[in-house]
Amino acid sequence: MEQPKQVFILAGQSNMSGRGGVHKHQWDGVVPPESAADGEKIFRLNAGLEWEAAHEPLHQGLDGNRTCGVGPGLAFANAVKERVGAVGLVPCAAAGTQMKDWARGGELYERMVKRAKAAEERGGEIAAVLWYQGEKDTFLKEDADLYGDNVEKLILNLRQDLDLACLPVILVGLASGREYLDKVREAQKGISVENVVCVDALGLPLQEDNLHITTEAHVQLAHMMADSYITHFLTQ
Repeated sequence: MEQPKQVFILAGQSNMSGRGGVHKHQWDGVVPPESAADGEKIFRLNAGLEWEAAHEPLHQGLDGNRTCGVGPGLAFANAVKERVGAVGLVPCAAAGTQMKDWARGGELYERMVKRAKAAEERGGEIAAVLWYQGEKDTFLKEDADLYGDNVEKLILNLRQDLDLACLPVILVGLASGREYLDKVREAQKGISVENVVCVDALGLPLQEDNLHITTEAHVQLAHMMADSYITHFLTQ
């Protein structure tokens, strides 16, 4: 098995762990061609911290006991693999989480660091973090007010703990949320830390719950993130 050359950390909440095709806690099993498995070039770090061939749903068994569907990770990997070689995906997202749940020292943050380090130890270079989170922070004004500072703190902590001072981050601008959606989106687009790019998901199709994006939208978002990665971070 070819070892991953570039490793991408997938983190955030349910839209990153993938709800494409999930209705009433059942996944429809439909995998678009853009999200097809490639057992020779795309791998995921499983719950046992070992590489295995990646396939949808990428986060199944890693996002608690929730039902996961199509997310952006595999379509992203398919879009960049010809440029970067074998891709390692490290699923770390957790549904329903706020920024404060990702604070250094907390379970989610420490699990992400542990999994990222395990990915490095098993071959491959951490290339970027793909971060899609924030819907839960649109419920209350105090959470929305702190959002930008908390994201910047997360990025700086992660770079320090992984000893990657310039680690690229592709952050998704929210497609959905509640009362303070605009405030969180404004914070996302205003992150001042270097090597952070915001890809805007606003306008992508939503499922009936008006919270989770559709399977089609996950593919569109993945291609937007891949284009952003190639344009901003991929050195020749």
